[in-house]
Amino acid sequence: MSLFKKIAIIGTGLIGGSLALVIKKKNLAQRVVGFSRRKETITRALKAGIIDEGSQSLNIIKGADFVILATPVDVILDLAPKIAKIIGNEAIVTDVGSTKEKIVLKLDKVFKNFIGSHPLAGSEKRGVANARPEIFQDSLCILTPTKKSKGAIVGKLKKFWKSTGARTVTLSPDKHDQVLGFVSHLPHAVAFSLMGSVPKEHLKFAASGLRDSTRIAGSDAEVWSEIFLSNQKNLLKSIEDFEKNILKFKSALKRRDKKALNLILAQAKKKREILK
Repeated sequence: MSLFKKIAIIGTGLIGGSLALVIKKKNLAQRVVGFSRRKETITRALKAGIIDEGSQSLNIIKGADFVILATPVDVILDLAPKIAKIIGNEAIVTDVGSTKEKIVLKLDKVFKNFIGSHPLAGSEKRGVANARPEIFQDSLCILTPTKKSKGAIVGKLKKFWKSTGARTVTLSPDKHDQVLGFVSHLPHAVAFSLMGSVPKEHLKFAASGLRDSTRIAGSDAEVWSEIFLSNQKNLLKSIEDFEKNILKFKSALKRRDKKALNLILAQAKKKREILK
């Protein structure tokens, strides 16, 4: 039995398109509709059978009992009041934005049943052409309910994400942004900066080390500049901590202090093994 009658996805790109695919695959809704500002995206999503119906008009979401905002943070903030005028008061609303404080602060006031979501899934690629239903399998999705959030709505949202293959945890919006500043936004900032540091003429000699450590530097610049700015405070804090560590490394190297270098590397290796 379907969890929802009509799910509306605002932004049918990589994450939105992948959600539409897994929703249809797992029969989580009777009908899936998509909104995009780009006609090409809607056409491609319809042709691939990713959505049942699509439009460049927000009116397509009318009657939806579950709305997923899968656009960049600034677009989510801009569209929320317009969406609220179209959908019913009982509709559940979530977003999949990479930062949460600004989104939750505004959308918690705009919608009766809003709970933020952040599926830690995807790739450095972008667009509906790269959508895949399996990207949520064995992934983690962070939910950011507030004091206003109803237990029944939180439970239904957890059930939805579990049905996509993800496990869920809950964090406050500010804690979410602090954590992601370190585990997601800092690695991207470092990867972009690392690529900027390597002379172009040296790239032909690069092997798997550089490729593996900079894969995420292939991510979309427009998307990530918006993410960085939306979590500026926490990202700056994580960069400052990174600077302290790289300066320790630099100091030990400059002093030719092998013992200090060994300790730095060993501690990093031990921490890295936690991720396996």
